[in-house]
Amino acid sequence: MAKWHNGIVVEKRCWTDDLISLKIDAPLGQFEAGQFVRVGLEIDGEIVARPYSLVNAPSESVLEILFNIVPEGPLSPRLSELQEGDDVLVATNPTGFLTVSEVPETTNLWMLATGTAIGPFLSILKGTEVWQRFERIVLCYSVRTEAELAYAQSIAELAGLHPAQLCFVPIITREEIADALHIRIPLAITSGELESRSGVSLSADNSHVMLCGSKEMIEDVSVVLEARDMRKHRRREPGHFTIEKYH
Repeated sequence: MAKWHNGIVVEKRCWTDDLISLKIDAPLGQFEAGQFVRVGLEIDGEIVARPYSLVNAPSESVLEILFNIVPEGPLSPRLSELQEGDDVLVATNPTGFLTVSEVPETTNLWMLATGTAIGPFLSILKGTEVWQRFERIVLCYSVRTEAELAYAQSIAELAGLHPAQLCFVPIITREEIADALHIRIPLAITSGELESRSGVSLSADNSHVMLCGSKEMIEDVSVVLEARDMRKHRRREPGHFTIEKYH
């Protein structure tokens, strides 16, 4: 049976009408950057919870989650109504394998995210291990509109700290925005645009890819990578791309 910490919302940010981040003061303890945790509320006498990736680094004491409001969902509309000082439940057992420790030795690390899935990558990039292990890191972040490009300032700051290692490639699919690609991630790979923009080659010989986001993106990119003789990573059978999905 799940165990829960009592948390308190200490900050709320509305990036758009339906894209929200919450900072939560809760005694979660140790976790690994890239992992997720179940967050919940007691609704009609029952705990309703869903998994959310942690945006904060393990070194940061305040937890942070990013989520979209699903209008007919049982939890996200209620979470979106929370204000500073409100109570929220956080499960005691963070989990997930979208972590640097799970990545085999390689030269380049690719982080491909859609929507709210930018969270685990930010958690990883705020740490130190990722910069020590890989020569080049490409962060590709796909959203529909420029307003949904959450944490753009944080990403710019990370790029400023690691200009020789980090390349940020934003993708905005429903607006034409300068310096952003206007193409879905799978096609950006097959067309060569992603490699051209980043200046980094993507192959089984030199790269590992971390995928987090929509089911469609993960499925389509997996097919594209397999066509490049890259296979899904498993502990018992090391591969070239790692997947995190909650579906």
